[in-house]
Amino acid sequence: MTDIQAPVRPRRERPKVLRLTDAAADQIKSVMARTEKPAIGLRVGLKNAGCAGMSYTLDFADKQNPLDEVVEDKGARVLIDPKAVLFLIGTEMDFVKDKMQSRFVFNNPNQTDACGCGESVALKAATKAE
Repeated sequence: MTDIQAPVRPRRERPKVLRLTDAAADQIKSVMARTEKPAIGLRVGLKNAGCAGMSYTLDFADKQNPLDEVVEDKGARVLIDPKAVLFLIGTEMDFVKDKMQSRFVFNNPNQTDACGCGESVALKAATKAE
């Protein structure tokens, strides 16, 4: 019997779940420098909330969980809750300021709807084609 080996294919780089704009990376680094308790990054997740169904969550991460997706971009570190990954693939995280407020904004290609008050969004899971 002969040993037949399958051809070795080059490994394709996985796309980042989340990309940061310069403004978002700068803001993350700024708030991380001012935390009262040590943190290793900013944790991004989703929770069921609002009239559209889901809202984004942001918290300081004091440890990395085994299934966290870690994104390091422009010197900032973001840990993504594994339950949120399929809904965030392809998302750009930005930070915007205007006269009345400043906030993180998620430009998410998986968003299908949003409530009028801006509290929540409807998201679909990303598909292989996306």
